[in-house]
Amino acid sequence: MKTQKIIENKTFDEERALYNLKDAEIKNCTFAGEKDGESVLKETRNIKVIDSKFSLRYPLWHAKGYELINSEFDENTRAPIWYSHDGLIDGCSLNGIKLLRECSNTNVNNSKIISPEFGWKCRNISVKDTEIESEYIFLDSKNIKLDNVNFKGKYSFQYVENLEITNSNLDTKDAFWHSENVTVKDSVVKGEYLGWFSKDLTLINCKIIGTQPLCYCENLKLINCTMKNCDLSFEYSDVEADIKGNVDSIKNPKSGTITVDSVGEVINEGAIMEINGKVIIRG
Repeated sequence: MKTQKIIENKTFDEERALYNLKDAEIKNCTFAGEKDGESVLKETRNIKVIDSKFSLRYPLWHAKGYELINSEFDENTRAPIWYSHDGLIDGCSLNGIKLLRECSNTNVNNSKIISPEFGWKCRNISVKDTEIESEYIFLDSKNIKLDNVNFKGKYSFQYVENLEITNSNLDTKDAFWHSENVTVKDSVVKGEYLGWFSKDLTLINCKIIGTQPLCYCENLKLINCTMKNCDLSFEYSDVEADIKGNVDSIKNPKSGTITVDSVGEVINEGAIMEINGKVIIRG
């Protein structure tokens, strides 16, 4: 990043303190104080923020070309990054509610995030080696990649399109509802009511934990997965599944084939639509 101006060791608390700042590097600065000013870095262009602390609302809106390195947003940084594009967030601690809204082309690495309503209506986001706690993470977002992410929350990835998750641990309920074109590899997915109403959801080498997973799915695929505490699975789903080990129960799969080592119970009753799915027990 080419920079022409360095701002270092300063404190800012005024409204729009560095509004429309361009081609600048900000080092070891604090954005907090009695004036409690909003939008301190609004409409900035080509900036790099290093080792700085934020405690003001709406600090980084409508930014284009930004880097946040080893910096901290506390819980007072409400809605900290909205409508901003071409960003890098690396080694940061981010705790403001509603972080990332309608942002694009953003990479998040080596960070820790606690932010209800994280990543709504975003495009082209990559998250790697990061811990996240959130509700409704990435609601209605597209073209998202997660690698080595430890996530805790609920109502995750609803209405998301084109999502890839690898080497991650997801502790969540109601994940992937109404999602489209999602692939999860080499991951643990724990939670209730996984993947309902999803389209083109594929899970590969995953451990799935929790009640009533994968119902009302269209073009669902499971490849070399395991399932624990999964009862009433696959109801009304179009599914091709290869499952290692036992499944507690399978209920009324709509179509396709589910191959398992063993199953506690296959329930074929009370269906409200035509049911043609098959369950095959190995051996």
